[in-house]
Amino acid sequence: MAGRHSAPRHVRAAEPVDDPPRKKHWFRRIFLTLLVLGLLGLGAFALAVFLTPIPDPNEVAASEATVVYWADGETEIGRLGDATRRSVALDDIPIDVQHAVLAAEDRDFYEHGGFSPVGIGRAVWNNLRGGSLQGGSTITQQYAKNAYLSSERSFTRKAKELILAVKLDQTVSKEDILEDYLNTIYFGRGAYGIEAASLAYFGTSVSNLDYQQGAMLASLIKAPSALDPAVDKKGLKARWKYVLDTMAQEGWLSEKQRTGATFPDVIKPRTSNRLGGQGGDLLEAVQADLRDLGYTDQEIAAGGLRIVTTFDPAAQAAAEEAVTNVGPTEGTEGLRIGLAAIRPGTGEVVALYGGPDFVTDPINNATRPFAQGGSTFKPFALTAALEDDIGLGSVWDGNSPVDIQGYNVHNYGDESFGEVDLLTATARSINTAYVAVEADVGVDRVADAAYRVGLPETTPGGTPDNLDLTFVLGTASPSGLDMASAYSTFAARGERATPTTVKQVFGNNGGLQYEWQPDIERVIDTEVADTVNEALQAVVGWGTATGAQELGRPAAGKTGTSNENKSMWFVGYTPQLSTAVLMAREDAEGNPISLDGIGGGAPAYGGGSYPVAIWTAFTSAALAALPVEEFADAPAPAPSPTASPTESPSPTDSPTPTESPSPTESPSPTPEPEPTDSPTPEPTPQPTDSPTPEPTPTPEPTVSPTPEPTPTPEPTESPAAEGG
Repeated sequence: MAGRHSAPRHVRAAEPVDDPPRKKHWFRRIFLTLLVLGLLGLGAFALAVFLTPIPDPNEVAASEATVVYWADGETEIGRLGDATRRSVALDDIPIDVQHAVLAAEDRDFYEHGGFSPVGIGRAVWNNLRGGSLQGGSTITQQYAKNAYLSSERSFTRKAKELILAVKLDQTVSKEDILEDYLNTIYFGRGAYGIEAASLAYFGTSVSNLDYQQGAMLASLIKAPSALDPAVDKKGLKARWKYVLDTMAQEGWLSEKQRTGATFPDVIKPRTSNRLGGQGGDLLEAVQADLRDLGYTDQEIAAGGLRIVTTFDPAAQAAAEEAVTNVGPTEGTEGLRIGLAAIRPGTGEVVALYGGPDFVTDPINNATRPFAQGGSTFKPFALTAALEDDIGLGSVWDGNSPVDIQGYNVHNYGDESFGEVDLLTATARSINTAYVAVEADVGVDRVADAAYRVGLPETTPGGTPDNLDLTFVLGTASPSGLDMASAYSTFAARGERATPTTVKQVFGNNGGLQYEWQPDIERVIDTEVADTVNEALQAVVGWGTATGAQELGRPAAGKTGTSNENKSMWFVGYTPQLSTAVLMAREDAEGNPISLDGIGGGAPAYGGGSYPVAIWTAFTSAALAALPVEEFADAPAPAPSPTASPTESPSPTDSPTPTESPSPTESPSPTPEPEPTDSPTPEPTPQPTDSPTPEPTPTPEPTVSPTPEPTPTPEPTESPAAEGG
């Protein structure tokens, strides 16, 4: 084309005489080659379809449970897949229910020949436009994969699925394919087939269902467990509306039926088929990680997988023994205890304690985000400060109360510490100093440090759009697993590893489908991490967690207590293991209530009591067979721009809330522990003449990191903050 426009139209362009014939020959060769390849491909495909046998339909009923093993790959923890399967004739399934499934999964089922180019194109177009993700597999393809093929993830398996779908469509009637599909597809709650699903969700036979109930069951096929109404009712409703809209578009529902549809009532799921004790918690965590890896609920429940986990049986036994032997035994009504332990630098979850029995209480207290973190969030502010060249020797106002940017902040018991350095503020968990630090470096910087080391941005109360100065006091509610992961980044000297419970996945034929490789990323500088470790070792050495000295090896960590003592934490670590222990209490309605009175009436103030004792007992047993490892030395402190020109007060200059017990004493929480942690009983709002309840923060922090704090104006009413 370039030669054609290289000269005016009435002038012949100079070009070789034999060029056009040469081009024609080139195009002809390419065309003939593609034609031959296409014919060969079609021929090969046709031959493959012809030679592919159809398995005995009776084999479809067979399913194999997934077996989950400890880290040794030999000892079984339990099995996933206590399934119920019931078959019914297509004539017994109401036509409205059939139409609902077609609307959800394959509206062109009766028109295509086993696969649908239109359906694939529609899915691709919808996904490119940013709509809800859709697959292009037909019902025939889904049935072929689920009934006859393995869960292998490969192009070969996908090709087999397509060939078998075409063969099925040629040799089996549409009605038989749909009937077999409806009797084998997984609907969640261990239910295979629409009859079992109807009983699991509505307690009645499928023959009794109306179009509204049928649309709900059809909506589950996309993600059976994730869209269970007990898990994500909002997401299920959105899918349900889509199915009804499609039914109306296809003429399967009248306008009156569509506008009058109401979401059906669903019965509660049964849990009697789950493994009791701690086993249920472990299996639940493994199942969640398998979903994250892309395995479907049907593959997990009946794919015959063999899962090797990261769980260590000795560590798991140590977790159960620590909670049982050291935790409170009286006044425990509504008490929830969680423990999660991770190997720094690898992300391997070695132990989880989610509660005494998963069958009677199927809530995993180690992986569920529900308890406010309190002062366990202070190391995130410390990280941000160190990155801003604010050192441990910088001096801050530790008096109480202090007004900071419209917030009236208190230390525990309104105890004033005077001018303190940042190391002392960390060890003594001084709220007023740390809120001033956060005000100086910025809430966004503190939150960014938290997210980088491992706190999820989806943490309740701690999302990027929900930040204020109370963040450093732990008003957000992380899970124990998330906090153990975040602190493991400090233990690994600034390298974050994505946590996992799954080490290997083998298919039902023994082939390796997945092998975990640590996903490691440096997120904070080594020098910063080493300095954080130095400060958090002081928490154990002479701060609010002296009971952890009983471990007899170097340890670091941070206690945390929320307002009104509704949650208590200790997140501690050695170079080999990072563990979070949390305690919270709920009333019969699930509302948080005070922990005061647990343990037979003895005060339970602060993470320095029971959480530290449980952590110490667990870590001692879990590391018993491992050599003692030291933390790396922190770098020599550089002159801090915020440091006082006068000598910084030594840790002994500050009031000491408690005496450090001798390293040989037992970490028993039974004697009345003193409240060494500093839970802030809500930053008390000051009265104001203004009728507006909104806080009026000043543009600059009202507490300067110098020995002489800047006088602050009377603050307006501020939202409640909690800390510890």
